[in-house]
Amino acid sequence: MTTTSAARPAISVTGLQKSFGGKVVLDGIDLTVQEGTIFALLGPNGAGKTTTIHILSTGGMQRRLDLAMTLIGHPRVIFLDEPTTGLDPRSRRNMWQTIRDLAAQGVTIFLTTQYLEEADQLSDQIAVLDHGRIVAEGTPGELKRRIPGGHIELQFENLDQLESAERVLGVTSRDDESLCLQVPSDGDIPALRKLLDRLDRASVKAERLSIHTPDLDDVFFSLTSHPDSQKASQR
Repeated sequence: MTTTSAARPAISVTGLQKSFGGKVVLDGIDLTVQEGTIFALLGPNGAGKTTTIHILSTGGMQRRLDLAMTLIGHPRVIFLDEPTTGLDPRSRRNMWQTIRDLAAQGVTIFLTTQYLEEADQLSDQIAVLDHGRIVAEGTPGELKRRIPGGHIELQFENLDQLESAERVLGVTSRDDESLCLQVPSDGDIPALRKLLDRLDRASVKAERLSIHTPDLDDVFFSLTSHPDSQKASQR
């Protein structure tokens, strides 16, 4: 993912609305995309993603281009509507690298995608759209931390160590067969350091440690309606 030293908006939208035949498709969308970043708009079919990108790509210097044409026009903003649909895994990875390279050169990328791994791998910022409204926005990490279920799993050498750790850490999920404890956590570094310090002070040693956090699939299903409940005509 990209970083920028001076944050300046390349795209700024306030209160974007759109209706078709009396049906509200976009219901007051606010979006800001910084220069030289990769922004992903996610949502179920019918949420309004394609409508959003069609509206934004017709204004001013904002241009909607096939990615191959970027070598000709040197655009500063590129809109990509599900750019890797139908590509094989190798071609998809090549496309990802091309998008990263463009962003590293200062080009702003606004993309929609149905591949949540793609959004996770590429995006500096993500907005989740549902029923024409932005229901969540943030970095991939920020969005994943909003979803419950993250935990740190600790495995111990023997039952005595397991029981000692349980006494030290308090509320946990315990598995005697695998000698594991699961401790609720968002997996960030300060929380992990605090947990290990508590074990160290009690002279309890974990043999293995792994961090389990929700992924963007969890975010998507938690924040959006079921795709089957959407009408494709709303796209």
